[in-house]
Formats: sequence, structure tokens, C-alpha cells
Amino acid sequence: MLLQKLSLCSRIPLDPQRHLCRLLTRPLTQALQSRAHGSSFAHRGELRQAKRIVVKLGSAVVTRGDECGLALGRLASIVEQVAMLQNQGREMMIVTSGAVAFGKQRLRHEILLSQSVRQALHSGHNQLKDMSLPVLEARACAAAGQSGLMALYEAMFTQYSTCTAQVLVTNLDFHDDQKRQNLNSTLQELLRMNIVPIINTNDAVVPPPEPNSDLQGVISIKDNDSLAARLAVEMKADLLIALSDVEGLYNSPPGTDDAKLIDIFYPGDQQSITYGTKSRVGIGGMEAKVKAALWALQGGTSVVIANGTNPKVTGHVITDIVEGKKVGTFFSEIKPAGPSVEQQTEMARSSGRTLASLHPDQRSEIICHLADLLTERKEEILAANKTDMDLAVSAGHLPSAMIKRLSLSPAKLNSLAIGLRQIAVSAQDSVGRVLRRTRVAHNLELEQITVPIGVLLVIFEARPDCLPQVSALSIASGNALLLKGGKEASNTNRVLHQLTQEALSLHGVTQAVQLVSTREEVEDLCRLDKMIDLIIPRGSSQLVRDIQRAAKGIPVLGHSEGICHVYVDADASVDKVIKIVRDSKCDYPAACNAMETLLIHQDILRTPLFDQIIDMLRTERVKIHAGPRFASYLTFSPSEAKSLRTEYGDLECCMEVVDSMQEAVDHIHKYGSSHTDVIITESEETAEQFLQQLDSACVFWNASSRFADGYRFGLGAEVGISTARIHARGPVGLEGLLTTKWVLRGDGHTAADFSELGNMKYLHENLPVGQTLAGQRDSN
Repeated sequence: MLLQKLSLCSRIPLDPQRHLCRLLTRPLTQALQSRAHGSSFAHRGELRQAKRIVVKLGSAVVTRGDECGLALGRLASIVEQVAMLQNQGREMMIVTSGAVAFGKQRLRHEILLSQSVRQALHSGHNQLKDMSLPVLEARACAAAGQSGLMALYEAMFTQYSTCTAQVLVTNLDFHDDQKRQNLNSTLQELLRMNIVPIINTNDAVVPPPEPNSDLQGVISIKDNDSLAARLAVEMKADLLIALSDVEGLYNSPPGTDDAKLIDIFYPGDQQSITYGTKSRVGIGGMEAKVKAALWALQGGTSVVIANGTNPKVTGHVITDIVEGKKVGTFFSEIKPAGPSVEQQTEMARSSGRTLASLHPDQRSEIICHLADLLTERKEEILAANKTDMDLAVSAGHLPSAMIKRLSLSPAKLNSLAIGLRQIAVSAQDSVGRVLRRTRVAHNLELEQITVPIGVLLVIFEARPDCLPQVSALSIASGNALLLKGGKEASNTNRVLHQLTQEALSLHGVTQAVQLVSTREEVEDLCRLDKMIDLIIPRGSSQLVRDIQRAAKGIPVLGHSEGICHVYVDADASVDKVIKIVRDSKCDYPAACNAMETLLIHQDILRTPLFDQIIDMLRTERVKIHAGPRFASYLTFSPSEAKSLRTEYGDLECCMEVVDSMQEAVDHIHKYGSSHTDVIITESEETAEQFLQQLDSACVFWNASSRFADGYRFGLGAEVGISTARIHARGPVGLEGLLTTKWVLRGDGHTAADFSELGNMKYLHENLPVGQTLAGQRDSN
């Protein structure tokens, strides 16, 4: 009987057999498991586990800007997301506004039409311009709009084979035990049958809300915010998503100068909030939303308040929240011991400005002290690293190449210390160096000087040696730094960061380098475009690509792949070929500057040199993948390469044959990644053509590809290798972390002084720069 009523209510030609099949199979296919209700989720990432979800749509989300009628496009995208989550096996409920707006549109249309007809019949004259609309009573609008609103939801959900049911409630339905039990029973039955309940207050009969009517800790139903909270707790929902027309909860009214979006709100933070005016429509406001959210949180339901009107995010705001992404304001009862990542960024920027203002000797002293700590406290570092290594090995999910990156040794720490001392020397003339000086006019002098970029975010995987290197480069360049390391190296990273802060404390800039140790997703960090100036990923090509996609509004410095080529020319020396090819491939196969493709001139085939190359690679246990042309020359060839654009990162490489140096260049341009490419030849003319024509960040002649490294270049260390065409390219050291600004020193000059009526003329004389820093002016 219930199934028939719901079928008639939804106006959907329901196939009972198909619907029954969905009901029977749903518990077997759903991956989500019901959890014991009573405590809310502590972290955003846990929202993925939410099974029963209430989505509250505020009036500003559902209605158009003119408050007459519904925002159909916005509503359609919300329905699509709810239906998708429902089909994943979740139990979705919607608490919606919009009946009054829908009814207002309908009644206005009817009144205008009625007035128009009456005037046409009685006067016969065109007096439409004198028509005025009466003030429409909200209850009447709600009565006229409820059926249309529900019909719209039904039509939209039908597109996703999802059934809906309308439930109208009032405050009395929650105060009366019998009615509350009936409501609970009805909703439980609807959810069991895979039906989405559409719930709204019965605004056609509801009395005006009474102020301060909450009794004994039970929230009163004054608006849809309180309704959604009460319903979520009553139905033991895991998550309540409240969509409004603001991004979330701010510490002061949105639009004011100092307003900041609160990422996570805790029950004890109410006193730090200043509320603004209510929404343009609806009877609630942010204060009502916070009160309802805290009440739901106390009842064991997690809450997120987010923007449902922003066209850039409306199409995925609900699914993003359920996936644990940083959207809106998340209400949590558990406050972490440390600062949030936003607070860490602000502390880093503030301390970074002080760092940039230090004398170069002071920055060098900090770096030298860090180098000393690496060797003096090596036992502490290696003990932490052993813990990480043991955990990684026992877990068994890390590839051998990553295990090797994770490992530290006394020799590696000594090498790091040497590199840091090189950086300390470079720090002497980095920040504030005058690049250009121009005398614009008499007593008007212009300088272009180097300055820090600002706040850097460096994301690195299981490579703890990256932390002191990047920290030293940031200190030398006066940049604030946020570090997000892989969890595989968490113990090592923690110790290295403590040593870095100990070194920074020499001159009171401890907070300039921050280690993000919260459960922050990389994608969420990449959204802090107002706080972070440059992102530098250090890790796999997949990590780099993911960050490049996620970083909207923040530049990313790096390379997505390291497909490095070595071309053996017809005029190559046997000894050099064997040495360079072995080193390029076998020295550190997991490095981004390791050879991945070996190009052989066809004249070398079936020569002793070719045999020696093959024998050497076999001895080193390098697996060879034949390119299509190379395979055609052989009767029994190695396995054919699946792609000529592969970064193996192991003792594997592709081998292909080319007819000439020019064909090698064309091959590299087509299949390479513009990282590092090598020619081995004794012909200077051929080599120079290769060096000139090849468009890669690093191009070498008779040298291993492994030289593409900041330390080997004499940069001390590198933050990465960039294949970009702008800013820094190749191994990026200290210089790549600086930008410039223009400083003009005048004596009361104005632009009018240089006009036709003025008495001054431009000189534009280039002055010598020398080795001076900004402010150290010469006598010219």
C-alpha cells in the first residue's frame, strides 16, 4: 500500500519489479557501513564515511536574485549531486526552502493576469501601467508554492531514477512524542526503500517563531536551519550540510576588511565571532545557522556550512564536502593541539619578513648552524630515520626506489652539511642585490633589486634530505617556507624540522619555516592562493601532475616527468660512451635526471661498440625495451617498449635507433620532457648543433645526465628542476627563489615636472651596479 501511495505521489511510472530489485540488492552492494551514532567526526577526511546525510538548502540557494521563482540551474546541479551520493549507497535527505518564493511567483502571475483581464473588460482602455501588486502574505505564498516546488524536485530526481517523497512538518511534530515517533518511522521507511525525503516546514500553517523558546536544551523549530539540525539529530544523521549564500562562517561579517573564513569552528569559539545582517531572503541568518550547527554537533552529527550559490563550485560543493575537501566551515568538537595550516602560513609570512630584513651575515650564520647540527646530532636523525625505514619495510607497499630515497646515512648527512655551507656563502649577496641602476633625471634614481618571492610551499614525498636543503635555500633567499612531507618520513622530518627551528632561533625567526603535520590534504593546501606565493613539488611525476592540476591561482615550479635521453653519435668515443651511459642509467635510476632512453646512431649497430653497450647494460642488470625501429633490426629483440615517452625510474630503459643527429633532436622534441638530454660525440660541429637546436632545460656534451643537479652545478642545493619556460629553468637554486622590485629615490619629483609645461628632462643614464646591495649607493 505504501509503495502504491509513493508511486502516485511522485508521478513517476514506477516499475515495482525493478524498484523491488533495487531495494533487495542495495544492502549487498553498498560499501558504506553504518556506524554507532553518538560522536561526530573529528576531521574532514572522516566525512567520506558518512552514510546518512541531511542537505539543507537555504532560501538564498533555492531562490533567484529577485526572490520570485527558483534558481533552476543551481537546483538541478544540487539534485544531481544528491542523486549521485544516493546511488553510492548513502541515505540522503533534503531540507528545502523555496515554497514561498515559488508561490510568490505563481500568485504574482495570477494577480497580474486577473487585473489585466478585468481592466480590459471594464474600461476597454490600456491601463496596465497603473496596475499595482498587493503585498502577498507569506503563508498564502507557501500554500500556492508547495505543490509546484515538490513537482519540480520530482521531475529533476526522475532523471536519475531516484524516487522522492514530500514531508511537511511543524514545531508541534517534534514536541509531541507520538507525532515525533510517527515522523521518525516514516522517514526510516522511506530511507529503507531508497527514497529521498524532501522535507520542509509547513509554512502555510506554521505560527510565527517565538523568541527564546528553546526549552531544556531542545532546539525550537524557528526556521529551516533549526529544522535541519533537529531532524539530523532525530534521525541520527552522520552529516548535516547547510548550504547558504556565503562561503562559510567568518570571524566578522563577510565583506569587511578583516573578515577571514573559518576553516574549522569549535564550540568554544563563539565569543570570537561578530555576526552581520541576515540573508536577503529567509528568516534565519548566520547566527541561527551557527546555533543550529552547534546543537546538531552536540547531538552527534557533523556539520559543514558552505556556499551553495557560487557558480564555480555549486556543481560539486556537496560531493567535495563528502570527499573531505576543504570547503566551507567544518564544525568539530575536537580542537587540535597545534595551529591550523592557515595560522602556520600567517606565522611563517610574518617571521619570513623579519628573516628577509636580517643582515646577510645573520642568514648565513643560521644556515651554517643548521649544517653543524646535521653532523652533531646525526645519531638522533639516524635513529628517527631507522624508525621510518622499519615501518616502511614492514608495511611493504613502498617500491625499492622510494625506500632508497627514504634512507639517510652518515655520508649523506655529511654531504648535506657541505651543500648547506655552500648555500651560506651564496646568501651573502642574494637578497637586496642591485641588478640595474638608472639615473632617470637629476636627483631621481631608479634601482631594480632582488627580493624574496614570499611564502613557498614545498611538497615532497619520502625524501627527508629535501627538508634541510630547501630550508637552507629559503633562509638564504629570505622566503617563508611551508613544508609538507610524506607520511613515510614523518619521524625523520620532525627531527630535521626541530633542528631547523633551533638554527632559526639564533636570530629570532623560529617560525619562518613551518612543517605541516596536520591531516591536511595536498589539494586543500593548493587552494590557499591568497596565502601561498609559489608551490614546489618534489616527488613522482604523478605527484607533480596532481599538484599542477590542483593549484589554481598559485604558480607551480617543477617538472612532471624526467624522460632524459642520451644520444650516441657515429663519432662517439668508446670509453666515453660506456662511462656516460653507465653513470646516466645506473648511478641512481630513481632520480629524475637518470637516462630513460638511449638513442643509437644506426652506423653503430653491429659494431664492437654496440656489443659493449649491450654487455655493460646486461652486467648492470638493466632491462632493455626496444623501440619500434630498433626491434625491426633484430631477429630476437628484447620486449618492445609500450611507449617511447616512459619514465621508468628503475634499472630499465628504452633503446631506439636514429639515422642522424637531427633525427635524434626531433625524437627528443617529440618524446622527451625538456629535462636533461646528452650527446656523446667527438665531432665539435655535431655537438654544437645539438646544443643549439635542442630545447631542454639542460643539454650536455660528453657528460652524464646525472650532472643536472643543483649541488653539482655549484648551487649548494636545489629545490627542484624546472622545465618551465618562464622564471627559473633547470636546477633551481637560490637565484630561482628570488624576484625583483623597483625602488625609486627622488627629491619631490612629480610627473608634471616632465610635461611640456615642466622644467625637467629625462636622462635615463645607466649607472654601474658593481656588487652593491640596495641602499649602498655609490658616488656616481
